[in-house]
Amino acid sequence: MDGLITTDALAGLLGAPDLLVLDATYTSTLPGAAKQDPRAEFEAGHIPGARLLDLDTLVDAENPLPSMLPKRSVFEERMAQLGVMGTTRIVLYDNSPHHTACRAWWVLRMFGVHAAILDGNMGHWRAEGRPVETGPHAAIPSSFTVGAPAAQFRTLDEMRSTTEQIVDARSAARFTGEEPDPRAECAAGHMPGAKNIPYGRFFESDGHWKAPEGIQAVFDAAGLDLTRPLVATCGSGITASVIVFAAHLLGHEIALYDGSWSEWGAHPETEKVLGA
Repeated sequence: MDGLITTDALAGLLGAPDLLVLDATYTSTLPGAAKQDPRAEFEAGHIPGARLLDLDTLVDAENPLPSMLPKRSVFEERMAQLGVMGTTRIVLYDNSPHHTACRAWWVLRMFGVHAAILDGNMGHWRAEGRPVETGPHAAIPSSFTVGAPAAQFRTLDEMRSTTEQIVDARSAARFTGEEPDPRAECAAGHMPGAKNIPYGRFFESDGHWKAPEGIQAVFDAAGLDLTRPLVATCGSGITASVIVFAAHLLGHEIALYDGSWSEWGAHPETEKVLGA
């Protein structure tokens, strides 16, 4: 499955001069969700040689919506600070229940940067007895320029007139409206015509990704056809990236609606649907 790397394979690559491992753990902006301190967690223990991506810095700070795609200048500056170059091989991992390495993967691809994702998190790495490094990272800044996008992005206006299939990564209770949205400004429910795949369904009980046939079965069970245009959405564009990456593992590139329910659910003129 292109884009996924095992802990064993990564362990064998550590120390390679062109390898850059990035911790993509993210501080959740979802009201009521458990907060994390990615920097403190990173310094307490990370994969040897890794650097902290700090996904919180790769957002549009001027946009009132949470965690929106950063501006080009912001992205270029952050990549340069991390020492990323055109020949760098990047592996992403996280220690988040929301699998935020997928969000980092999508953001990087929007600016032409390709990366792989570790199949497993720091918990898996530690449980396997693999080496752990502590303290902050050190990086030699580089010069970086973005490339052509390798991912797809959808806006509110595009979603209001779309004929694409829509898949929502939120929980079934939030999708149906049985559970109110945690953001007070957002209505309950989902977008018209959307299908629901809670993002956790793509993983085995031990937290590893399902095999290709298992991932395909998840899409099939939701009534989605990966050979047709498809766009993923969620609460704020984070877990929708899990669905985008899942489709990528099967050889399909699908779009992501970055505003997601934080935008659609709060807009006074968009249609909201309750029920399954």
